[in-house]
Formats: sequence, structure tokens, C-alpha cells
Amino acid sequence: MALSEKARAFLEEPRFATLATINPDGSVQQTVMWYLIRDDHIVMNTARGRKKDRNLLRDPRISVCFEDGYRYVAIRGEITLIEEQVQAQADILEMAIRYHGQVEGEQMGRDSFSKQERITIHLPIVNVDEHGFDD
Repeated sequence: MALSEKARAFLEEPRFATLATINPDGSVQQTVMWYLIRDDHIVMNTARGRKKDRNLLRDPRISVCFEDGYRYVAIRGEITLIEEQVQAQADILEMAIRYHGQVEGEQMGRDSFSKQERITIHLPIVNVDEHGFDD
């Protein structure tokens, strides 16, 4: 199912995503994440070495939920990881600015993110479940 116009507008607002990855024992690991919509992908970013990074390197299947009460969008599928640092750093900077504004976002990029090895997560917007967007 493709993303409806109403759901796309909902996702373009600066809200948070809950990312679910699969642990080695098959249990689910969840993390609250920043994200962007870029073309027909959800773009997220993480520091190298975190639990979700290790899980994604082993198993690229994820589910992401974006909610506002009973209104939500859930997307599931297989991700692609972008490990090239120029792109990964540009992506986390764009997200920091989206969520914290230009000045604070740039400061976060300089003071924190630029010192980390970052990885960008690309999820195609294909397997979509929308709820609460009917008129």
C-alpha cells in the first residue's frame, strides 16, 4: 500500500518514530528515533555500535510506527544502511535542525554528532498501515 496524502502530511510534521528491530534471540528491540521523509523512503540515523545498529547489520527487517493518539502510520520492510560518513553526517545534521532548529541543530552536529561514526537507515515506504486518516 502506498502512503496517502494525509498520512504523508502527518509524517512531514516533526514527530518521533518508534523503530523496532530484531534481537539475536528473536525478541524485539524498540527505540524512539528522529526521521525524515526523502522521496519514497523514511530516513533515520544512528551511531555505530548501538543495539539497533548491531541488530540491523545482522537482520535488515524493521517496523516503524509514528503515532498521535489513535492516529498512526506503521511501515515495515527491509532497510538499506548507508555507512559513508559524509552522507551519514549530513543526514543527522538535517534531522537535528528539523527537530531543534538551525542554531541548536548545528551546535549538536559540531559538539556531538561530528565526533561519532554515524549510519543512515533507509526504509522504502511500501508496506504501510494507516489508521485514523479517514474523514
